[in-house]
Amino acid sequence: MSENETKAPASLLPFAERVRLVHTDAPFRWLAAGWSDFRHGRGISAAYSLVFVVGGFVLTAGLVMADLDYLIAPLTTGFMLVGPALTVGFYAISRDLEAGREPSLSRAFSAWLDNPGPLFAMGLALVVFLVVWLRFAALVFALSFPDVGFDWERAVTATLFTANGLTFLLLGTAVGGVMATFAFVAGAFSLPLMLDRRIGLLEALVTSATAVVLNPRAMAVWAGLILLFTAAGLASWYLGLCVTLPLIGHATWHAYRGVIRPL
Repeated sequence: MSENETKAPASLLPFAERVRLVHTDAPFRWLAAGWSDFRHGRGISAAYSLVFVVGGFVLTAGLVMADLDYLIAPLTTGFMLVGPALTVGFYAISRDLEAGREPSLSRAFSAWLDNPGPLFAMGLALVVFLVVWLRFAALVFALSFPDVGFDWERAVTATLFTANGLTFLLLGTAVGGVMATFAFVAGAFSLPLMLDRRIGLLEALVTSATAVVLNPRAMAVWAGLILLFTAAGLASWYLGLCVTLPLIGHATWHAYRGVIRPL
């Protein structure tokens, strides 16, 4: 345990004895460790992330061809809700490197088999979360602009240059922020925890929430960094995700190692 990581004091929160307190500089050390894993992964991390980048292109093209362009923006934003479900393979790669094993692309893709029930349930919950977000975004847009329809250019103009547009943006941002906060609190450590230990979904979620609550400043910095790198990857037409997605994925494994005490 480093001098910047200490055992959490006695707390009424469940599983608090599993949590270390970390300083606000810890997220930057996690990123440095994640970058090291990315460089030493022999291209496996980039290959793993490329699958999701191609999937993003295909999904976006499908929305355009189906005249559902209006869903591209909320879907891109919603990626930040379900992103953690895509990073389990990166945890497996980091775990292999940590143990001195040669990482494997096949082990990255099959990592969820280490604890299939809880990991699958978490992934399904995040997908449901995304669907709810997309339905909400479509509903709020339809209520805010009943006469605009879902033409992309008219939608952008109405959103940016009308009074209803401001209401739409404020309401969408507020609700999206609340949903993103819940997703972060629940998912900050639960996925690597379930990969590393054969525990149930509820126990992992509660442990993750406790760890976030006990480290509010460090977790705020960490959430900001995740948002920054993920947004940068998405803004580059998904191509940047070949770097930012594995970087955040590997760093999350080190965040888990730094915050959650070993058995």
